[in-house]
Amino acid sequence: MSEGEPATEEWYSLSINMHRFYGGKIEVLPKVPVRGLKDLAVWYTPGVAAVSRLISSDPDLSFELTSRWNTIAVVSDGTRVLGLGKVGPEAAYPVMEGKALLFKYLGGVDAVPIVHRFSKAEDFVRFLEAIEPSFGGINLEDIEKPKCFTILDEARSKLQIPVWHDDQQGTATAILAGLINALKVVGKKLQDVRIVIFGVGAANTAFYRLLKYMGVKPNHIVAVDKNGVLHPEMKDIDKLMLTDPYQYQIAIETRGGGLPPDSPIEKAFEGADVVVAASAPGPGVIRPEWVSRMNRDAVVFALANPVPEIWPSEARRAGARVVATGRSDFPNQVNNSLVFPAVFRGVLDVRARTITDTMAIAAAVELAKFAEERGGIGEDRILPTMEEWEVYPRVAAAVAVKAVEEGVARRTTTYREELERATEIIGTVRQKINALLDKGLITMPM
Repeated sequence: MSEGEPATEEWYSLSINMHRFYGGKIEVLPKVPVRGLKDLAVWYTPGVAAVSRLISSDPDLSFELTSRWNTIAVVSDGTRVLGLGKVGPEAAYPVMEGKALLFKYLGGVDAVPIVHRFSKAEDFVRFLEAIEPSFGGINLEDIEKPKCFTILDEARSKLQIPVWHDDQQGTATAILAGLINALKVVGKKLQDVRIVIFGVGAANTAFYRLLKYMGVKPNHIVAVDKNGVLHPEMKDIDKLMLTDPYQYQIAIETRGGGLPPDSPIEKAFEGADVVVAASAPGPGVIRPEWVSRMNRDAVVFALANPVPEIWPSEARRAGARVVATGRSDFPNQVNNSLVFPAVFRGVLDVRARTITDTMAIAAAVELAKFAEERGGIGEDRILPTMEEWEVYPRVAAAVAVKAVEEGVARRTTTYREELERATEIIGTVRQKINALLDKGLITMPM
């Protein structure tokens, strides 16, 4: 039995038992005093009518007078859940609920899980338009490709609140932050390295876009999907233009990283400095002999969940110097949970209308900087962990300031102002949860 396999089964069993014990992970609690009928007259009828009249005259007041300013929807159709695939909306709900828990605990953001049965992209987008008045932002989750790209692009153009697809933007931002520091550890520069993108799904498609924003030349990148190296002269390239225009664009722009068409997958690893894999759960998806073809001081990100494409020990034995996975029980977890709570904290606090790619890059740079400044970086530490909660206010501040700079914010702030605000909001949530635990109001299983 390989490393990680016993632990994975233990986590599965424990998770099922704990979900059954608690009956879910989140609940709704009032945030205002309710002591009797007078309080109810303020919060509901007749007092609330005055609030409704004000908002009717200026809908943006809903961000000031209701919980909309701090509430987002976590929305999925259940068509590509974790490494499980198309499991349906009901089976997607516990993942959305878990996402809502992380939003609150790590970012102080109130998140509502919403799963639905709209299968067509245009119906999905219309659904988002319909629920927009209830929320300050929308986090899309676990949607099959290429539909996920269309939905994000359409929703960002039509809605006046931030729409973020975490499997794309969140994971890509975390990857970029990890890669910035991994390259510092091995003494290489981003613009000089040869990068293999292994698996051209939601995360790596967005990561490719961020790499271009960072100045990486497309011909320094080799993109590999299940059929081989993406190349302008590959078989069925015309069909790809219709079925997945995003992969088609990558094939045209990278030109196979200079490789001949129909090159075998292992050829992509020759002379590569970095492999970023976000493909199918392993192990054995990436072979050690492929890693051994890479340049000295190689960086390998094997991010498939629940089992990485190659076990970290195998990658290191094959010559990789820095290895990262998506799991918390190995060093160097590259996980979007380091990103999305802080990004939404920042955009909600400035009432942003959208989240741009440059805002995501600002988050990645701040995340990498935090790891370097707090404890330093090394082969087994390229990013902070989720337990280092002070990272979230810093990333929130970087994102908020970038939103103001780019003119997509409804209100202004400075880095210092947002840092203090986000620290207070997130710190208060943690204090409330600790108080409930201390009082026994959050019970512990026997």
